[in-house]
Amino acid sequence: MLINESERPTAQSLAAAKCVPCEGGVDKLTGEQADSYAQATPEWELDAAASAISRKINCKNFVRAVELVNRIAEVAETQQHHPDLHLTGYRHLKVVLTTHAIGGLSENDFILAAQIDQLLANR
Repeated sequence: MLINESERPTAQSLAAAKCVPCEGGVDKLTGEQADSYAQATPEWELDAAASAISRKINCKNFVRAVELVNRIAEVAETQQHHPDLHLTGYRHLKVVLTTHAIGGLSENDFILAAQIDQLLANR
């Protein structure tokens, strides 16, 4: 499921890719594969089990945080891959990505992470 088995993924290649529907039956990424993808998305933290990635974003205020949640939701819906979004302390947003159907990370998680990074760079 790697974008290109012979090359490491880049932020640009991930952001340009499309998520592939996953209903299970797909192998989750190994720790080594997840590390390779994580290098292309350095703003995201890979958990110790290599089963999820997350990014914390501090917004200026509550309204901006909710606007960002809505913008992320639009991107996620387009890709049909949905993150867990946690808004706490009125302006602190944590985005968590994992592929629930396989119980771990897939390429889709990193594609959406790169697209969220692009969205944040353009805000």
